[in-house]
Amino acid sequence: MDPVRHLKISFIVLLMLISVGTAGYMSIEGWRLLDAAYMTVITLGTVGFREVHELSDGGKLFTMGLIVVGVSVLGYIVGSLAQIMFEGQIQRIVGRKKVEKKIEALAGHYIICGFGRIGSLICKEFNTNGLSFVIIEKNVAAAERLSEDGYLYMKGDATLDETLLKAGINRAKGLISVVTSDTENVYITLTARGLNPDLYIMARSGEEGSDIKLKRAGANELRVYAVCSVSGTTA
Repeated sequence: MDPVRHLKISFIVLLMLISVGTAGYMSIEGWRLLDAAYMTVITLGTVGFREVHELSDGGKLFTMGLIVVGVSVLGYIVGSLAQIMFEGQIQRIVGRKKVEKKIEALAGHYIICGFGRIGSLICKEFNTNGLSFVIIEKNVAAAERLSEDGYLYMKGDATLDETLLKAGINRAKGLISVVTSDTENVYITLTARGLNPDLYIMARSGEEGSDIKLKRAGANELRVYAVCSVSGTTA
């Protein structure tokens, strides 16, 4: 799991612990909200301040349990923060946020699904002709190459609505699906057509019978050289 996701989950668990601890002290000891919340925070933080009020036996047992769980969660949070720092995740997060903002600003652009041999040729063609585009790629190694080449890209599964929406399919002019799997190309085409009925879609067809399925899914063009007509150049 991504360490950033680890950290988010840890903070959610910490907030839940504070809520449970506050409710526990209010229920067991009958304290008011502020006293219960204060006792929970100093207990989880193990700062060693004295109790707000004398604790009953039930309150002491509850406090011991809260300390054990709280120390574990706080240790986990510190570990996640250290991992983010050491792996340079902060810089990567900032960089990805900038890329996401650029993608959000796109309109009338093309979405290219897959950065294999054909996808890379399409990107070069589009880049030469000054066309705006964003690439969707789920392969980690290919995504690293995209970062080096300076293309706008996002890691994800193009068959999912969420991924295509983040790529701005509602504002896009066209979509080109050139992943290696014809099955995925069909799913991508079907999903894209459902999200944007006016979208121009070109899909790669490599297996016999796939062209019929792609047409049924909503593809406008199946031949790879049709990319040239989309970009305004000749093959």
